[in-house]
Amino acid sequence: MSYDPPRPSGRLLLTPEDKDAPARVRRLRRLGLGERAEPVFDAFAARLAEVAAAPYSKVTFIGEEQQFFAGLHTPDRGGLAAGGATTEDGDARPVGRRMGREYGFCPHVVVRRKALVLEDVRDYPRFAGNPLVDEIGVRSYLGAPLIDSTGIALGTICVEDVEPRPWGKAGLETIKSMAAELAGQLERREGDPGF
Repeated sequence: MSYDPPRPSGRLLLTPEDKDAPARVRRLRRLGLGERAEPVFDAFAARLAEVAAAPYSKVTFIGEEQQFFAGLHTPDRGGLAAGGATTEDGDARPVGRRMGREYGFCPHVVVRRKALVLEDVRDYPRFAGNPLVDEIGVRSYLGAPLIDSTGIALGTICVEDVEPRPWGKAGLETIKSMAAELAGQLERREGDPGF
């Protein structure tokens, strides 16, 4: 995979090419995923954050142009994200449910189709310039793909921290195990619209 030429903003386009995006979008629509937040996914993200002792966690579904956080856990203070994301006045910014594919690390996990461990994102040139590093303050990331029985990587689950973090083998095994658990739940969703 190579870097694209610099964008007018001076940043490199670091988002990997995603040839599976059209099939993924069709599958997500069939499962009714990727358009709305659901309490079951927020609860899963909260449990993931607790297990990993991380301030941020997400259940992310990846479309052709954007990511959707169907499950989101942040260290909230009245709906505002604590740490990292701030306005020009220094106030905390809300963390939204949608983000472009050029942000973050989850699009890389989906294209790679395997877990990604970044103990300090600044140690990796490909990721050090990602907007989440500067704008939100993410310093470490651990994510795994949600691959269903059709073989499509629908999205990811991930945890993030604002400090460098040695996730270790235990962290990697945990994120992979929890991704498999959620992928199994998504499979049951197809036969049970009330999931």
